[in-house]
Amino acid sequence: MLKTALQPRWIAGLLFALAISTVFVLLSEWQFSAAENEGPPPSEDTEAVVPLTEFFTPGVPLYGSQADQMVTFTGSFQPEDQVLIENRLLDGEEGYWVVTAFDVDGAPQDASIPVVRGWTEEAGDAGTAPEGEITITGRLLPPEAPIAGPVPEGTVAALSSAELSNIWDQPLYSAFVTAHETTANGAPVETGLQTVTVAPQPQETTINWLNIFYAVEWVVFAGFSVFLWWRLLADSYQRSLEEDEYEDDEYEDDEYEDDEYDDEPGTTTSEVKK
Repeated sequence: MLKTALQPRWIAGLLFALAISTVFVLLSEWQFSAAENEGPPPSEDTEAVVPLTEFFTPGVPLYGSQADQMVTFTGSFQPEDQVLIENRLLDGEEGYWVVTAFDVDGAPQDASIPVVRGWTEEAGDAGTAPEGEITITGRLLPPEAPIAGPVPEGTVAALSSAELSNIWDQPLYSAFVTAHETTANGAPVETGLQTVTVAPQPQETTINWLNIFYAVEWVVFAGFSVFLWWRLLADSYQRSLEEDEYEDDEYEDDEYEDDEYDDEPGTTTSEVKK
């Protein structure tokens, strides 16, 4: 078989199979690296309060590496742009998040950000946002996906920046903030609502088993490409043996026929002279 394998076309086939295997191995390595999702940023980073306008920009998505960050910003509420988010729990009780648009001083594109001012059990106790210059300190969180379906007027099913942008008809950050502190001139502002406090995410790394499955699958494909070359080589070698055996059988048959012809009795020279 070695003689067959050293033929140029089989050497070229082996190189091609190895090249394909290398690509499959690289794809497997990529899937293995993607299987381990990075955990959230360390709490010592997310709990350090930073200015919103320096940390996050309107018009771009909020990535996991930015989520949970404690931010601060100054501006004013738009009391007329307020909605309630239904089915929100606080200490086991179901109620509403009160969300109001907030004009951020110095924000690009004059963008506003939805601010969760607090939680209330009854929709009628939501009240209105305070007026004047307000400073908010809270946690920056990614928006939720919109949920279709009928809801009472002034209420939405999810805190979706895209949906609220359409409702309020203004550009919004692709995120929202839960207000942990609301102050005016350095003094706390009484909102009449219970504060929605969101803790940072647990510091843990998750494994995506679907990526692990794909990674193993690519390794199998890499091995199969080399096996396929070996299988084709073995078949070619077997065919060559069968062809050689067939030629040997034909040669032996021809020799046997020639021997039979030479041994046939015939007229000799002496018989002709007689």
